[in-house]
Amino acid sequence: MNRYPLWKYLTVLIAVVIGLLYTLPNLYGESPAVQISSAKATLKIDAGMLDRVQGILQQAKIASAGASFDQNGPVGTIRVRFANTDTQIQARDLIEKALNPNPSDPSYTVALNLLPASPSWLSAIGANPMYLGLDLRGGVHFLLQVDMQGALTARYDSLVTDLRAILREQRIESGGVERSGMSVVLSFSNAGTRDRAISALRTRHPDLQMTERTDGARLQVVGVLSQSAITTVQAKALSQNITTLHNRINELGVAEPVIQQQGSDRIVVQLPGVQDVAKAKDILGRTATLEIRMVDDTPAAASALAAGTVPFGLERYQDRDGRPILVRRQVVLTGENLQDAQAGRDSQSQQAAVHLTLDQKGARIFRDVTRDNVGKRMAILLFEKGRGEVVTAPVIRGEIPGGQVQISGSMSAEEAADTALLLRAGSLAAPMEIIEERTIGPSLGADNIAKGFNSTLYGFIAIAIFMLVYYHLFGAFSTAGLALNILLLLAILSMLQATLTLPGIAAIALTLGMAIDANVLINERIREELRNGESPQNAIHLGFERAWGTILDSNLTTLIVGVALLVFGTGPVRGFAVVHCLGILTSMFSAVVGVRALANLWYGHKKKLQSISIGTVWKPKD
Repeated sequence: MNRYPLWKYLTVLIAVVIGLLYTLPNLYGESPAVQISSAKATLKIDAGMLDRVQGILQQAKIASAGASFDQNGPVGTIRVRFANTDTQIQARDLIEKALNPNPSDPSYTVALNLLPASPSWLSAIGANPMYLGLDLRGGVHFLLQVDMQGALTARYDSLVTDLRAILREQRIESGGVERSGMSVVLSFSNAGTRDRAISALRTRHPDLQMTERTDGARLQVVGVLSQSAITTVQAKALSQNITTLHNRINELGVAEPVIQQQGSDRIVVQLPGVQDVAKAKDILGRTATLEIRMVDDTPAAASALAAGTVPFGLERYQDRDGRPILVRRQVVLTGENLQDAQAGRDSQSQQAAVHLTLDQKGARIFRDVTRDNVGKRMAILLFEKGRGEVVTAPVIRGEIPGGQVQISGSMSAEEAADTALLLRAGSLAAPMEIIEERTIGPSLGADNIAKGFNSTLYGFIAIAIFMLVYYHLFGAFSTAGLALNILLLLAILSMLQATLTLPGIAAIALTLGMAIDANVLINERIREELRNGESPQNAIHLGFERAWGTILDSNLTTLIVGVALLVFGTGPVRGFAVVHCLGILTSMFSAVVGVRALANLWYGHKKKLQSISIGTVWKPKD
């Protein structure tokens, strides 16, 4: 009656072993480290840099506790561990000076970090510690203001190019299309041409509100975006900036960054484990803007370049090999017109190539530009921290319709992958500035962890003492089940690589109180069966069976509330809900399966059981 089949005992045993293995990494804490990453999108870090960093440390006789090279896509990251923070800071300063001889133009970002100190054999089986939030681990917090006026300015600049293309396509002559503040001004020589232009533009741009006016002898049309279009532009700019920040920061290897919208024009960025505010700013500063312009390879431009001068209307940049290139000031396309970039092969020559996908507007502009500039070069520029660099400058072989663009030439497969990554992750839709920054030190985070751990520990001890005093041996079973519950909860959070915050610790403490409720229901039900005259063995069986329905109902209703918090909550509320929901599921397993396994092991083999240790069974008086 009170005997489990072998597979149920094995299930509980496996759960205990898995719980121990995946909870164990969280007990080792973290070790101070120095993280080296690229400060320029066109500069990679490879395994050879790891040997160089180790050589710098050995020459200065600074001992490290281990070093590793992580290939995060084409952009690599080096992390070096140290025994204490003093050595960490000393090593950071030394590496910074060696790798960045010119502080005004750093090639590498050398930042302080914290890394898990768990043994390698645990990492080998996928047992890694939970990520800790900013309030527990320490790190930096930034609030960034997105320049919405800048986003609108960029939209109007893009609109000017688009309107010119439409007028050219419809063969409508104009006296010029220019941006004037937050509007577009088109000039025409006569009313008929103006009316044709208005009709064509309204069809292609229904969100552009156009009014007519006269400036002397010229007839003009002033176009202004509607309010709904302005709202769309601003929302898209905010969304694209968040996506770009995710791409850049994730490629730098920052564990579990928090990047989310706040209000209508602000972005919150939290980088747990990063203690150096200046270096964190460098990480944010790696966000780049992308532009496509035409290259001027005329003999006059070549002569000016050889003479070291830059003609009017041109700008001088360098390609990835350091060669100077003159490009026109007029921007053909920006990164907002790029939908995707993937490395691949040329279908004919099988050479490495980069395949670009443009949006509808970008495809139309690109078709016109390539049709009118066959045989000329087109430069793709990446701007970082105000500095522009030509990523590639391919020759236009013919008109390219459909928005599917291929960049090929003398590049390796690795270079093609690098270029695709830069183009795919590189563009900000609007400028941003940091309006608030806050640093949470590791000591404060450790203090929060200690307080949270102590509150949970003392709560567990108080519950355990009550259960042992009130329910005796069954109280011990319940306490063991409660320990299994916490073990499984921490293991699952570690397996999911969830981010634990102070609200998450509060949810763990709440789980303790809710989990013991199921054991109280079971124990009281067993007592009730004993009062009704059932034998001890039958009372145990009926107690677990009849308490199950009540346990399921109470936990299910609580789980519904937790799921609602998970779906509709954000930030700390969502973190609380994740731990809360998982805690409900683990408490049901530990109370119903785990505790019963212990009771069956202890009492199940006793055929003539006369009594059980479950505290005082109060029987009603006759």
